[in-house]
Amino acid sequence: MKHIGAVQAVVTADVFDREPSAAELDAIEQEMPVIRAEVELLDAQIIALDRTPNEVDTRRIRRARRKVLAARLAVANLTTMRIPGVGA
Repeated sequence: MKHIGAVQAVVTADVFDREPSAAELDAIEQEMPVIRAEVELLDAQIIALDRTPNEVDTRRIRRARRKVLAARLAVANLTTMRIPGVGA
């Protein structure tokens, strides 16, 4: 039995095979400060995994958590400002 399949990429292309749209890239770019802050928090937590956290580790984690919260707040404020009819 022969396998019969479409030859054209347009017919066989899956939704996940396409490139991100400009709107999706803009959304990713808008979220980048949060992503960077979360990576920094994860790095600080990983450093403290192998040993008992000392004062420097504790400060690093606390600072990274504050940075994540600040980044999330900034992104939320930007999102609210961009929605028509919402915000000041």
